[in-house]
Amino acid sequence: MARPRVIEQSDILDAAELVVVREGAAHLTLDAVATAAGIGKASVVYDYKSKRELINAVIRRRVENEEQRVQAVTAGLGPVASPAINGLIAAAAERPRDHARAVAVNLVSALAQDAEARGIIEAVYTRTIASVTETAENPRGAILAFLALEGLKRLEMHNLHPWSDAERADMLRDIGWLIDADHLKPPRDAGD
Repeated sequence: MARPRVIEQSDILDAAELVVVREGAAHLTLDAVATAAGIGKASVVYDYKSKRELINAVIRRRVENEEQRVQAVTAGLGPVASPAINGLIAAAAERPRDHARAVAVNLVSALAQDAEARGIIEAVYTRTIASVTETAENPRGAILAFLALEGLKRLEMHNLHPWSDAERADMLRDIGWLIDADHLKPPRDAGD
């Protein structure tokens, strides 16, 4: 007698991403994911009761993977000033992969339509902004660097403007300069 196939949640999420990239988030259905994964719909429904749950699981996995990647890059920097923002900048040196970009672009509509999905991303930004400002020697410069970095990343993620490798490297260096730029530090009191 054949053993039943074990279906990993990661396989289902991989299939969901494949459907999203191929057909867009609007066409993501539990049936389409089951077909892409080569399993029955009941196996998908067992773990994800609805399209919404499935999309949120894809978003959570993407977020967790990116946060782990940034943490590893940050740890690899060793002891540095303003580690959170310097880690984010160092992690941004690697261009987003085409698959990741395609998944993100197609899931933007889910963020606009679903408060829970939006809440996942809002929580990420809340944690990241807190980390950037709390670990920075110059929080004002660090938050401006963060905003500039996010602008660069969003333009790339949504394929709105292609930067050459040289332009991109220059921008990341300039964004890093914002972190400790003297003109962005609050003025000292005359009594100091």
